[in-house]
Amino acid sequence: MTTNPFGRRRELLTMALDFRRGLRTWRGERPFWAGLFTCTAGLPILYWPYANIDLGGVPLALSTTSGVGSLAIGILLLALGATLWYRPHFRVFAGCATLLLSLISFPVANFGGLFLGVVSGLLGGSLACAWMPPAAEEPSTPANDRTTTAATAGEGGGGT
Repeated sequence: MTTNPFGRRRELLTMALDFRRGLRTWRGERPFWAGLFTCTAGLPILYWPYANIDLGGVPLALSTTSGVGSLAIGILLLALGATLWYRPHFRVFAGCATLLLSLISFPVANFGGLFLGVVSGLLGGSLACAWMPPAAEEPSTPANDRTTTAATAGEGGGGT
């Protein structure tokens, strides 16, 4: 009884290549990078108000009264990022809302997540507003149909 030690590896490689092709197709049909930057903008805005950092025994707390505001802005940015991925036809609304929320997060949420949230949000919102869906391919006519229509158009005798 012999077994092929490379059979499983080839199967895994084939599955990985199929997954990568599928992901590439999925990314090409929607504003993927805009959604990624928008979700990335929400994470530091959510994190910093609730983080307890200890620097050499000295506690550093960035929690202020803006905890609820940063929580709302961070969750909305994460939701807008998911919206860009799964509902690409809402890209202009989600992009404008991302731009607005990231600008509002600057005074509300500890300088917008220490500038990380603002920069990512502005980039994601700009990419979302600028993204255009792929053009629908026109159905091609077979070569036989083209020659037939050209021949019938010329046979009409539209001369004087």
